[in-house]
This record gives sequence, C-alpha cells and structure tokens, in this order.
Amino acid sequence: MAVTFDKLITPSKTEDYRSEVPHTKIGIGIGIGALVLAMVVAVIALVAANDVGVADGNTAQLLAIGFGLNTLAVVTAKVAIAVILVGILVRLWLRIDSVKVSLAALQPEDHGVGRAIGDFDSDFGPATVTKGVPERLPIHKMARTMWFPMVVMGPMLVAIGVIPAIIWSNNIGTSTGVAGAGWAQGLQFLGEGLILAGISFLLGSILSSLREGGAEVQQALGLNVVTLKMPATAKAFVAFMAAGLMISMIQFGLYLYTLSFDTAAEIAPWWAWLGPFRELGLALLLAGIVLALATIANVLGFQFSRIRSIVATGE
Repeated sequence: MAVTFDKLITPSKTEDYRSEVPHTKIGIGIGIGALVLAMVVAVIALVAANDVGVADGNTAQLLAIGFGLNTLAVVTAKVAIAVILVGILVRLWLRIDSVKVSLAALQPEDHGVGRAIGDFDSDFGPATVTKGVPERLPIHKMARTMWFPMVVMGPMLVAIGVIPAIIWSNNIGTSTGVAGAGWAQGLQFLGEGLILAGISFLLGSILSSLREGGAEVQQALGLNVVTLKMPATAKAFVAFMAAGLMISMIQFGLYLYTLSFDTAAEIAPWWAWLGPFRELGLALLLAGIVLALATIANVLGFQFSRIRSIVATGE
C-alpha cells in the first residue's frame, strides 16, 4: 500500500478552527536562516571580488565554496515556503470544517438538491455534478504521496553537495577539483529540482483539498456536488513539473558522465551548455508553480461563487 502523508496536512477532527498553526512561525524562522546564509555568501563574493588580479588571491577557491553555500541558502528559503504551504493545508481543512457548520445555519430550510447530475459550463470553466464526493484524481493521489519525500530529499542532496564544493575549493586546477565541481553542480541542482517538485506537489495537494473539501461541504448540506473539471492550466502545470523534474535528473547524470572524460578540454563544451540546461529545468518547474497558483485562484473564485449560490438559493 502506498505511503501517504495526509496526517501531516490534515488536522484532527476534534481540533478547533481557531487553533494556532505553528507552521508559519517555523517557516519564517527557516527563511531568516536562509537570509543570513545568503548574506554570508554575499560577503564571500565581495572578498573574492577584491582578490581578482591579486597574484596570491583566493578568488577561485572562494567562488567555489560560495557556489555551494549560495545554492544551500536558496534551497533553505524554498524549504521555508514548503513549511508554510503545509500550514496553509492544515488551515484549509480547519476552514472546511467550520464552513460546513456555518453554511448549514445560513441555508434555507426548503432547499432542493441543486443541479442535475451531469456536466455543464460554469463561469470558471467546465464543471461536473455528482451525487457524492468525487474520487481523487491520479495526480492528486500522487501529490499527497510524493510531496514529503521530495521536500526531504531535495535539501539533503543540496547539503551533501556542499561537501564536493569544499573539495572543489581546495583543489582548484586539479582533476580532484574538477570532479568536485561536477558532483557539486549535479547534486545541488538535482536537489533544487526535487524541492521545487515538492513545492509543486504541495500546491497539487492544496488543489486536491479544495476539490475534496468543497465537495464534502456540499454533500453535508444534502446537495448534489458541483466541482470543476481539471482546467487547462492544471494540465499544463503537471506537464511543466514533469518536464522540469526530468531535466533536473538528466543534468545530474550528464555531469557524472562528463567526469569520465580524460581532459578538461573535453569537459568544457559540455559544461558550457549544461549550466543553461539545468536552469531550464528549474524554469519549467517554476513556470508550473505559476500555473498551479493560477489554478488555485480560479478554484477559489469558483468556490466563493458556489457558497454565494448556496446562501442565496439554498442550492
């Protein structure tokens, strides 16, 4: 049976909706730590800049270690985002439970069951009406299963990548240094891809919770359940996320492959395009996150409209 992490994002049924959720404070604390680390990297970069052109300067060494720490700082900030998103999920389910009670008090007593079963076009896109809560979509099941491993493995790989960055820094101009550079870049950008995938899966879990929670509210009121069909932005989000994650994995393999070459001259052309290639992977993941946020905004608009309809007409 697949391992899920629903308990981490779903509050206890007995928990009060006014309960304080600690995720925000924890996320802000992690974010402050990321900012401090980024400031340290900035100081390292300034020292490296002052060493440019100095005969016995340590520019290359400082930039190498700065690369590893800078990636770690960025990923730490993304961990903060992930923690806060988990808090949003917990808050969302607390909100759903309170809405069930509130709407029941506002709904007219002589209400019907609402729309007839079937598909229709809503103001927010194609929608469908079912008798009960619809099953989770495959991508929603995957999101609820995969967000935690991705959020954990991503930062771990980036942190491990600091070790070859140190080796790279201490062995500039040698084969050992080249190997350290390859491992550092491959590992850390794979880790960046995984943490962004984890954030993407958390956003997918938010979409799943909005869909499922909204359906539960309607069912609890004795209404047929109206839900949006998967919009084009959500489909594009899944495609972009998958493509970005695939590129992050491929770039790691290619960095390791280049370390089998005999000379730095053979490696240089590969690394020249691998840099932009790995950034393309991150850009696709970020573009997917933008589409996921756009989808969440549309779903929220649909649900607010649905609540207004229930209060106004009972259906």
